[in-house]
Amino acid sequence: MSSIVIRPVSLGDVEEINEIRRQPGVMEFTMGMPSERVEDNRKFIERLGPDDHLLVAELDGRVVGIAGLNVMCGRRRHTASLGIAVHDAFQGRGIGRSFMQALLEIADDYLGLIRVELEVNADNTRAIHLYKSLGFQEEGRKSKAVFRRGEYLDMLIMGRIRQ
Repeated sequence: MSSIVIRPVSLGDVEEINEIRRQPGVMEFTMGMPSERVEDNRKFIERLGPDDHLLVAELDGRVVGIAGLNVMCGRRRHTASLGIAVHDAFQGRGIGRSFMQALLEIADDYLGLIRVELEVNADNTRAIHLYKSLGFQEEGRKSKAVFRRGEYLDMLIMGRIRQ
């Protein structure tokens, strides 16, 4: 069985990232759009700064997921937000958990962050279960916060506070 390699993103990953972001299952639960272009993803990667920790998951030499941790600034410097996306064909293989563990290790062991937060579609039960298993708690709900397939859906705000 192949093992998942979690590593920092590189510009050479941009084509595979674009493919991941345009997967139907990824667009279902993220802000991805079917019209997203490779060049948009390239510019996003080129603009990353020292407070952006963007990782990819590689399986058998293929990039199959992307995840990021973004540290806030100013009086929120102790906080970061995160997000993950895994290619439809590779979901359910532990890649999301591997991403979360890697990002939380950066947050805890390298950055000394106190708070990590995220937003998740309220109907994304698999992701919510994963986040709760890693210590995240539901902190609030944004009503009708995202538009998908003709209807407005709620998003949950979840956070993990390190003691």
